[in-house]
Amino acid sequence: MDKVRVPKVASASRPGQPPGLSGFGVKAESCSRFLVGDGPRKLEELLTTVPSDTVMDYYGAGGVVSELEAEVASLLGKPSALFLPTGTMAQQATLRVLTDRHSSNSIAFHPCCHLETHEERGYQRLHGLFGIPVGSRHEPLSLANLRNVAEPVGALVIELPQRDLGGTLPTWKELNAQVNWARDRGAAVHLDGARLWEAAPYYATTQQKSLADVATLFDSVYVSFYKGLGAIAGCCVAGETDVIEELSVWRTRHGGRVFMMWPYAASALTVLRERPALMATYYRRAQAIARELRGIDGVEVLPERVQSPIMHLRLSGSVKEIGQRAREIAKRQKIMTFARPYSSEGPNLQRFEFQVGRATMAFTPREVAHLVAQLAGTSPL
Repeated sequence: MDKVRVPKVASASRPGQPPGLSGFGVKAESCSRFLVGDGPRKLEELLTTVPSDTVMDYYGAGGVVSELEAEVASLLGKPSALFLPTGTMAQQATLRVLTDRHSSNSIAFHPCCHLETHEERGYQRLHGLFGIPVGSRHEPLSLANLRNVAEPVGALVIELPQRDLGGTLPTWKELNAQVNWARDRGAAVHLDGARLWEAAPYYATTQQKSLADVATLFDSVYVSFYKGLGAIAGCCVAGETDVIEELSVWRTRHGGRVFMMWPYAASALTVLRERPALMATYYRRAQAIARELRGIDGVEVLPERVQSPIMHLRLSGSVKEIGQRAREIAKRQKIMTFARPYSSEGPNLQRFEFQVGRATMAFTPREVAHLVAQLAGTSPL
């Protein structure tokens, strides 16, 4: 029998990544230290987040799933919560529930909203919702830009923090003003809190506000357990009981009522109890790192004032040049810096996402600055 020739398929790039923007070719297994976040996700570590005495669920009911939902609802000060396997499913279904209860099927959001940039416009194709991007993609969502919206809105989506802008957060006054704008127009307000845990230190230190205080402003709150916290997968949406009950129906319609969800829920519950408390430490370290980086030629820190454990670094240089330096650092120092640019803003201007996590804490701010200077070509390798 003749052999079947299977065509080679190029590896997929990060969702939203400009075509042709390839990785640096640094293999994680060749490095012993990692600059960004928690480092690579390892099977043995993920398995330790699923306790052996975990009580299993049945189609999302009972066991550790119900335990997780109750804990999330309590933490966010909401009557009820629902566990879902993906954030894409969770947010689209939640917005469908909210807009069905309001006078418009339009949803307003920042142009870099995950719903718009990473989900193939599922909100439109699956739910018949109409998206209204508000303001510039290069600036945070603001009340001033919302005031330019002249059409009816069924729901406003606010992301805290805004990942694509380097983890920016509105002041407490500005956040309340945006929420009130929606309320005055009869619209629901949904929080895209995929990384809400990272927003907690900012509001705690600037306004003495808890996550429950933040969540109180919103009709529904989505939180992720693998982004930032490092669980296997999954998320929760918290809100009023009738909203969550209807959302549960949409979870079934989306195919998200999985026979057993306990491995994901158990992992989520473990990290939820252990890791949010680390965010304040990461936030302070991010601020210290930013201060060191601002003195390096060819390096720009975004935002100007770091507001979360997430920041973006804009480096002068081509993808090829910075990639070559990243490979040299990995080869000589056994340190993984960045796998690829977050985005390329020109032939000689690359943007990188820098999230402070457990792996980052192994470096002093000065060591981080030295590595970034090497990537930027202003310090010898």
